[in-house]
Amino acid sequence: MKRRDATISDRGKQVNSELDRLSEIYHVNMRLAGRHITRDEILEATDGYEIIESYPDDKYLPSYLLLGKTASANFHALFAVDVEGDNVRIVTAYRPDPNEWETDLMTRKRIP
Repeated sequence: MKRRDATISDRGKQVNSELDRLSEIYHVNMRLAGRHITRDEILEATDGYEIIESYPDDKYLPSYLLLGKTASANFHALFAVDVEGDNVRIVTAYRPDPNEWETDLMTRKRIP
């Protein structure tokens, strides 16, 4: 069952219909290239993102760690929601490390 949050779900629908409002932070451009995650993958996964963790009190903007799935691979993406600016910002994205995540890619492994 997908975990949903009304705010990110509503914002996700807006992003899906208005992709020009998706802004990328410089940091993520460097990280995406180094981690072999394309902008097309980020956009391809838009309809199926699942919330892994919510950070409503994050330092600058409320943010959400999401699981993205595409035909070729899965990845985690951290999005910040700028309600006042009416956009969603990609903060970072990476391929989940199987040593740190359970097979569902949504549950962190417990360190003994």
